Amino acid sequence: MTHSLGTLVGALTACLIAGQAPGRKVHESKIPFDDPSGDRLRDWMGVTKDQFYDPEKFALLPMGFCFPGSGKSGDLPPLPECAPAWREQLLAQLPNLEITLVIGHYDQAYHLGNAKVTVSQLVRSWKDYWPKVLPLPHPSPGHNIWLRKNPWFETEVLSPLKQRVAEILG
Repeated sequence: MTHSLGTLVGALTACLIAGQAPGRKVHESKIPFDDPSGDRLRDWMGVTKDQFYDPEKFALLPMGFCFPGSGKSGDLPPLPECAPAWREQLLAQLPNLEITLVIGHYDQAYHLGNAKVTVSQLVRSWKDYWPKVLPLPHPSPGHNIWLRKNPWFETEVLSPLKQRVAEILG
């Protein structure tokens, strides 16, 4: 089964992928993370595409369901009216979450409550939220510089993430 941007989640969903908003390619395909960002994210978690798109295993819930447009240095932020209109109602349908992966600044501000803290600071403090929540940088190829500047991310975070996801998925 494949997720679309409006698919309801499965009753047994254990992992929430809390993202920002679809990029242009994903907006057109209507399949979340159906791009190089998704390939990297699945690699970080150690899951296949079939596992990732199984709504009984993963819920994919962005801050906005539409492409917000392009800015000078990448995509614009999710539209501010989107998440307040529906996010809490959808999150309430996920009573069995075992881990929430919080990807990028906008989701981190929403889920972790501190908009003034940088993505780097939140990701660096990942153990403060573990094992229920994990703040992550965006897996976009546009963040390759961040990954090169923060080699600790790969050595300290990805192995526990893969292990936790494998435990949850059984």
